[in-house]
Amino acid sequence: MSDQLKTWIEQAKNIIVLTGAGISAESGIPTFRDALEGLWSNYSPEELATPEAWQRQPELVSKWYEDRREKVLACEPNPGHEAIANFQIWAEHAGKRVTVLTQNVDGLHFRAAEKAGANTADIIEVHGSLLRWRCTKTQKETLDLPSPFPQHPLPSADGGFLRPAVVWFGEFLPEAALKRAAEELSHVDLFISIGTSGNVYPVAGWLFDAKRAGAKTMEVNRDPSQFSSEFDISLRGKAGELLPSLLPHN
Repeated sequence: MSDQLKTWIEQAKNIIVLTGAGISAESGIPTFRDALEGLWSNYSPEELATPEAWQRQPELVSKWYEDRREKVLACEPNPGHEAIANFQIWAEHAGKRVTVLTQNVDGLHFRAAEKAGANTADIIEVHGSLLRWRCTKTQKETLDLPSPFPQHPLPSADGGFLRPAVVWFGEFLPEAALKRAAEELSHVDLFISIGTSGNVYPVAGWLFDAKRAGAKTMEVNRDPSQFSSEFDISLRGKAGELLPSLLPHN
């Protein structure tokens, strides 16, 4: 398997790495629904992760997302994130390009890339980020946030309030992220999916977009996903254990 992947990587010019919740779980990041625990166990996602919830109870929504943000900041990128960042650096030196499309909102790919010196511009967070918050008035985003928040919701410098820059139920995925993903998928040579169930669209359809573009495809997952049989190679195991030996690095 690794010899086949090595050949594909050598032949590829444009590579996409798609990641889902599985890779972040190895860093101790709770899944979206697992985050509804403790003080939040009596709430449903619809009460905390919709535009209507924000309009109805902005203080409550802000508190939950600040709690999630603090938990994310307490976690560190794992060897899987680090292997992908090192793969990006190796690819750049080899005249190739690795684009990371992530469904995760924890910012761990960015942190791993910054630490390794990889290009963060090639990381696309299709569902947004808990680390960035957006002004409700101007739509400007910021990473410069106090810890802890002195009040909820947090006022912005432009006269609005700051909400998490994530995609809520009932909202569209960011147009810029979708456009960029479509561009990369149109000429991808190798598509690697890591830790994603394949249940959420439009992301679940990207495997088939890659196949239509003629790409070779590989999956790394602890458990079979909905479309495991559609991949050229499907491996079982933890990303942090498999990726460091599967992906080349300098």
